[in-house]
Amino acid sequence: MHHLTLTPQDNALIFPMLEALAKAYDTIEDPRLIRRAPVLARALPAHLLEFLEEFRLSEPSALCLISGLAVDEERLGPTPEHWRGSQYGSPAFPQEIFLLLCASMLGDVFGWATQQDGRIMHDVLPIKGHEHYEIGSNSLQHLSWHTEDAFHPCRGDYVALMCLKNPDQVETVACDAADLDWSALDVDALFEPEFTQMPDNSHLPENASQSTGDPTLDRLRARSFALIQSWLDNPVKRPVLFGDRHHPYMALDPYHMKTDGWSQRSLRAFDGLCQQIEANLKGIALRPGDCLFIDNFRAVHGRKSFRARYDGTDRWLKRLNITRNLRGSRAWRPAPDNRIIY
Repeated sequence: MHHLTLTPQDNALIFPMLEALAKAYDTIEDPRLIRRAPVLARALPAHLLEFLEEFRLSEPSALCLISGLAVDEERLGPTPEHWRGSQYGSPAFPQEIFLLLCASMLGDVFGWATQQDGRIMHDVLPIKGHEHYEIGSNSLQHLSWHTEDAFHPCRGDYVALMCLKNPDQVETVACDAADLDWSALDVDALFEPEFTQMPDNSHLPENASQSTGDPTLDRLRARSFALIQSWLDNPVKRPVLFGDRHHPYMALDPYHMKTDGWSQRSLRAFDGLCQQIEANLKGIALRPGDCLFIDNFRAVHGRKSFRARYDGTDRWLKRLNITRNLRGSRAWRPAPDNRIIY
């Protein structure tokens, strides 16, 4: 793992800037703050910027951890019961800004109209009633390992997770592609467009609000939900691997994949890959102030199950999606500087 620990001196340098920005803006969702983030990030310590650039360009690991960011758990207050409305008056606003600035050094942050009502920064927390649902807000069921948004051609290059609370040391699990023995797998078969990847549950209409309040955006979002339904009805065949055949990138989410109609070779190749991933999964118990950046091309990730208490003390993370090619999703976004994929 690519790892950097912030020192007390780093925090003393960083926090006055974070607090000043938290007073200048109302919410992390403010488009002006998000647009300025790459410029504002240049005020971060030089060794932190160099660390992130090394991760971005050289790919030393599929996992990048920045630990040691100060978090005042008393100031945080209780873990919200739901993600709706939690972006307003956030007690973790300075920490959210830090995650945004670091993410902006890796690429452009973006959101989905079909996920958490089109927010850029998501809350990852247990929601009552989701205990056994295959979605990030579940608890009693493992969140199966996966590539984030594996079904979508505009999926991000990185997923960023920042821990605010994790009193039960619930483990995030991940497997780095570099830990797999590619010589023992049928790589050629996995590069063929023979695998059907279905949309995951977090993008379904039942997990979104009924209306944004804007007729134009509601129409665009309805179009996205209709497209997702078409992919469910008529799955598109895609490869599981892409890029360099000796050091391939991955895109798979086995829980949401249908094996109907796959050839015996495709099934064997896929099963072999899944078995290797299972054998190489590693657990990471994020602590408050930990910021984990997962290379979504080179790692799969998930989460172990836990028993939520719903008393304000449960695990609470923030999440960002990051792309290195925002233009690649231009056909899906209303304007060049709009970061929401419809």
